Amino acid sequence: MSGWTTFLMSTWALLAIAMLGAYALARRHRDAGIVDVTFAFGFGAAGVAAASVFDGDPTRRIVLGTLCGLWGLRLGLYLATTRVFRGHEDGRYAVLRERWGASAESKFVAFFQMQALLVAGLAIGPVLVARRAEAFGTPQDFAALTLFSVSILGSALADAQLAQFRADPKHRGRTCRVGLWAVSRHPNYFFEWLHWLAYCVWTLGAPSAWLAWLPAAAMLYFILAVTGIPPTEAQALRSRGDDYRRYQREVSAFVPWPRRNVPSRHGAP
Repeated sequence: MSGWTTFLMSTWALLAIAMLGAYALARRHRDAGIVDVTFAFGFGAAGVAAASVFDGDPTRRIVLGTLCGLWGLRLGLYLATTRVFRGHEDGRYAVLRERWGASAESKFVAFFQMQALLVAGLAIGPVLVARRAEAFGTPQDFAALTLFSVSILGSALADAQLAQFRADPKHRGRTCRVGLWAVSRHPNYFFEWLHWLAYCVWTLGAPSAWLAWLPAAAMLYFILAVTGIPPTEAQALRSRGDDYRRYQREVSAFVPWPRRNVPSRHGAP
């Protein structure tokens, strides 16, 4: 087995154990959102580990480990404080629990373990970056750093704008349309995806660079069609109804884009 294959298999094994512990906590507290926190911390740790064990350019590995650690720490703490610690399960997982009924617990075990496998697959990007031998300072390095920085700052800004909006009691039951949320219904997902795209740019020209596009494509698929936008919007429609339907008509789903003017029932924009 090659070094990077061994690393990915080891990452999978360790994350599988971590996800078992996360599931035990989730079952005890009846909150499957713990899986998202474990995913974020797990990937951040995998990126730091890749930067530590491979033998590419030292400067690039230091930058990679620092950025992966910051990404995982920021997202993990945000999810823990705004979802898990708030005392009730995220609506997406509550719906799944209700839909799965008596088989919910066994399906959540499988779901948690699938996240462990997903983290191992996504770690391909950091591994490919950590193995690059040429000296740090290539155009790919600076382009990837730009994407990575925009991803972290954009995600943090979107999260802060949403938190500030929700903190005002008069906004209860209303859809956030301020800042980045005025040009994208899911700016948090968009900026998080830029993080996965950064690895594709960072590995351009390297051996097996095409492999970095697999995690980026997989995450885009999950965001657009599986665990990201569809269940989030279904929950928003249940809780905000017509207000959210109008928001869907006016604002881009993913890529930030100028708002569309949609006539109201009385013909006014």
